[in-house]
Amino acid sequence: MNECWTVDLENIGYERAWDLQKRIVAARKLALIPDVLLLCEHPHVITMGRNGRAEHLLASEEMLRSSGVEFHATNRGGDITYHGPGQIVAYPILNLAEIRRDVGWYVRQLEEAMIRATAEYGIAAERREGRTGIWVNVTNADGGVGLEETTSEEKLGAIGVHISRWVTSHGLAYNVSTDLSYFDLIVPCGIAGKRATSLTCLLNRKVEMNDAALRLVRHLGVCVGRTMRAISAAELESALAAQENQVAVA
Repeated sequence: MNECWTVDLENIGYERAWDLQKRIVAARKLALIPDVLLLCEHPHVITMGRNGRAEHLLASEEMLRSSGVEFHATNRGGDITYHGPGQIVAYPILNLAEIRRDVGWYVRQLEEAMIRATAEYGIAAERREGRTGIWVNVTNADGGVGLEETTSEEKLGAIGVHISRWVTSHGLAYNVSTDLSYFDLIVPCGIAGKRATSLTCLLNRKVEMNDAALRLVRHLGVCVGRTMRAISAAELESALAAQENQVAVA
């Protein structure tokens, strides 16, 4: 079976989404459900991965509270990142044993899906050696007479995954219309001197979240060899509950 259920959770708290991922991972390990891709936006939250360093969080607890930003340490790979409104967060729960047992390849496919989706907006996003995620070259002009333009690289999409018995969790964050000021609370992905960007910022126009999500899902399905089928959150919950009851009875 190469079907992957795609579920739009809309706006959901980080902890609730993580708990749901754990339930799906457990069911997927037992082959009780197909692969699943969760899509969502989170309220303002900063997450720290297994390789995160405390000094990469630049805000105090008081500052986070006053800004309405939660903080969670997680079991994903990577350092520190921000999630919030206007950002597509995608959590693929895939059994790589049925696709390809290669963690590096899987991360490259997540990058490739974002690169291809970005290309459809006329933007060339690229990988960077030794760094996960996708980057764009941004030309900066101060507007002054005789001043040369400068080019900087900015991060458009971040990746942090966890894999247990070849079943994946966590995933990617793709900045569509994200308020980039919240990245000032951290050293994004632990890389000093680098800034985040968004599709809206790069195009200087509004980009619809649904449009970007559809493109991302389509390309991700191609990259990992899965046929994507949209189901509702209620249908997913019903399927999980049925399987969990079956396991409990057994």
